[in-house]
Amino acid sequence: MKFIKLCALFFLCGVSGMASAQEWPNRPINLIVSYPPGGTADLMARTIATPLGKTLGTTIVVENKPGASGQIAAAYVAKANADGYTLMLDASSYSVNPSLFPKLPYDPNKDFKTLAILAQYPNVLLVNPSFSAKSVKELVAMAKAKPNGIAYASSGNGSTQHLSGALFEVKADVEMQHIPYKGGGPALNDVIGGQVPVFFGSVASTKQYVDSGKLNALAVTGKKRASSMPNVPTMAEAGIPGYEVYEWNGIFAPAATPAPILLKISNAIAKVMQSVEVKDKVLSLGGEPFQGGSEAADKFIKGQMSEWSKLVKSGKIAVD
Repeated sequence: MKFIKLCALFFLCGVSGMASAQEWPNRPINLIVSYPPGGTADLMARTIATPLGKTLGTTIVVENKPGASGQIAAAYVAKANADGYTLMLDASSYSVNPSLFPKLPYDPNKDFKTLAILAQYPNVLLVNPSFSAKSVKELVAMAKAKPNGIAYASSGNGSTQHLSGALFEVKADVEMQHIPYKGGGPALNDVIGGQVPVFFGSVASTKQYVDSGKLNALAVTGKKRASSMPNVPTMAEAGIPGYEVYEWNGIFAPAATPAPILLKISNAIAKVMQSVEVKDKVLSLGGEPFQGGSEAADKFIKGQMSEWSKLVKSGKIAVD
């Protein structure tokens, strides 16, 4: 008798879950962005908000909760009701933070479900035009000849620019000096000004300086050439095999969100990302639409976490 009651309970819970998924959504959905207004993450959130809302039959409200490399937003969403009405748009720091910060206010492996990666953004290895190295091969040769004698700038410790440089050191078997700045703008300005010779910057934000001759582009950090810089080789083409670094934007939900609702959101995101308007926006930001659904996205992120964990343990990355 107890077994029959238990089965009945599970059945009723299942029916209730399906019913709630069918009724969902019946109010606006909050999309929490882990970075401030104006950046790539924020621009992507606002690009998809309207079409995603139309696809789901509701309104998507974008809310920025920046700070602590995305930890503030992640902690907030991890504790939110798992009802599909609170989602998070995060960036590459999501896969780096577990290695850099041992005591996160959330558990990325238990507190979230990956819904999608919207896009990937490769960086580009840049040098000041007055710098002697005109290719990756020449840069590696100079760095080997002068260990820690060549500096590269970044927007800060643990940033994607820092990761790009640290991974370059490992893959090229060289030692360089990392100069962290408080933001990408000051770092870029000093490279253009010649104070620091090397910089790993986003394709979108640096293309104008490459086109105007203020910076030389040696290689992009993606698996394939950037569509906006077709003449710039990949790191693999330039002689550094196995090198890939991307910034990316992904959408996550609290882990206990009902599976039917997660599926509904994932399918809606996939549909939105196929639109010409959204694809054009991704390309304008120097990105590439991610190929694959939620499972592929989750696998990619776990791979990134493993890669950065190895790099942090090697001593190449640390935060103050």
